Amino acid sequence: MDSIRISIIQTDIVWENKQENLRLLHEKLQNLRGTTEIVVLPEMFSTGFSMQSQLLAEPNSGETITILKQWASRYGIAICGSYIAIDNGQFYNRAFFLAPEGTEFYYDKRHLFRMGREAEHFSAGDKRLVVSYHGWNICLLVCYDLRFPVWSRNVNNEYDLLIYVANWPIPRRLVWDTLLRARALENQCYVCGVNRVGIDGYQQKYNGGSVIYSAFGEEKASLPDDTEGITTATLTLSSLRQFREKFPVWKDADEFHL
Repeated sequence: MDSIRISIIQTDIVWENKQENLRLLHEKLQNLRGTTEIVVLPEMFSTGFSMQSQLLAEPNSGETITILKQWASRYGIAICGSYIAIDNGQFYNRAFFLAPEGTEFYYDKRHLFRMGREAEHFSAGDKRLVVSYHGWNICLLVCYDLRFPVWSRNVNNEYDLLIYVANWPIPRRLVWDTLLRARALENQCYVCGVNRVGIDGYQQKYNGGSVIYSAFGEEKASLPDDTEGITTATLTLSSLRQFREKFPVWKDADEFHL
């Protein structure tokens, strides 16, 4: 698939209320049938950025992922975001990519937000995820991961699209805007960042800034601040590959190992 449509959902999140957040999401997904291939949700879309991991965590076989898989199949779209997961007695801020064909992929957030005491309530992941979907290679990361470019480095064009799902508050909005564009430029890839709006249970305020950039750092789609909404961009793989061939920065990249 040379062209792929990706939709970003910038939304408020009802604090620690899975049922209501799923209900609101379902309303949005019904309207996206036939208009897109991938839908991206904010980080912890079903609860907000809560540290109540023991109370809110579910396994991959739990209600949240089960319902999302059903909707992905019903509406013919891949769905990605993150949720609070439990696995072998450990809690994770777990990103997911659920394809309509039934395949499912997971990534556990590596960089836990120290200033929000995330590491006291969650375990860190240690494996990066690159999903192959309809001929595209997609890397899925979470929020604070954005600050650490080594973890996202696109060695030998391993991926074509880099997605960040986030709860990124207003005081650090400039960092969000700057680093998303930087990741597109340095990795010669499309970058999609999806953030929430509203106020969470800790009185943190969020104003969005959800956006999709091209490998040139140009906006392909964005949403107004402080507004719930959905926007869709069409991304083209052949044009990305042509750019990489014409201007092969990636061939001169420094080698490193984590």
